[in-house]
Amino acid sequence: MEQDKHSAPGRRKPAWLKISRRNTTQYAKVHQLLAANCLHTICESGRCPNQCECWSRGTATFMILGDICTRGCRFCNTQTGKPLPPAPDEPQQLADSVKSMGLRHVVITSVTRDDLPDEGARHWHDCIAAVREANPETTVEVLIPDFNGKHELLDMILAARPDIIGHNLETVRRLTPSVRSRAEYERSLNVLNYLHGRQATTKTGIMVGLGETPEEVMQFMDDVLQAGCRILTIGQYLQPGKKNMPVAEYITPAQFDSYKKAGLEKGFRHVESAPLVRSSYHAEMHLA
Repeated sequence: MEQDKHSAPGRRKPAWLKISRRNTTQYAKVHQLLAANCLHTICESGRCPNQCECWSRGTATFMILGDICTRGCRFCNTQTGKPLPPAPDEPQQLADSVKSMGLRHVVITSVTRDDLPDEGARHWHDCIAAVREANPETTVEVLIPDFNGKHELLDMILAARPDIIGHNLETVRRLTPSVRSRAEYERSLNVLNYLHGRQATTKTGIMVGLGETPEEVMQFMDDVLQAGCRILTIGQYLQPGKKNMPVAEYITPAQFDSYKKAGLEKGFRHVESAPLVRSSYHAEMHLA
């Protein structure tokens, strides 16, 4: 498969990456609600290109356990350092916010908390349980860290019964050591495989434009399918800040379409593949 691409260094972003930043009344309402409840979103900390669109639709991806991560992945703009203790009232604040927004589907993610004895798994469980109790009609999707592959911590997430459990591999095997901090490609595959073995619906995502080849993306698909994962997101990596690694190339919409076609032919039941796709973009459709 020949890759149709644009070299990134020294070039402006191509037209297909231009997005509208127009704010709406609904956008302002979501922003005020999150601020009032002291909640964080990956929409803001990750500088997601779809923030205005999603917030204007009244949806958001909540980020629990603070906004300081114990890891320093080169693609991520989330602050790295020594986090504060988990906020004991966060589960209820999260549940109340989901109810106030009237969400039919909520996505919850978190920073990685290697500093905590249970790496935040109990807090994760409590947040999911609180959202479920206050919003019985709302489906819950979680995007979790690797918990260092510890099954007893993954079991805490499973016990809260989220509808989808996502864990992103982020990039292909070869690039993982230079892109992800402390994370391991095989460990992430093992996490997905363990969750699948416990009858969970799993999901993963990858960024392209980091220097991977189409052949490596095909191998990545085979690897995650072997781990039992059937929902996949593929999006363009965009450098969120000067300290982050640069974009190696801008992948064309045609190549994204090619990846989607290949993924469905290989056996994924849902593939979201486009330049501005992110893990939680149109996430409610992934349960259909």
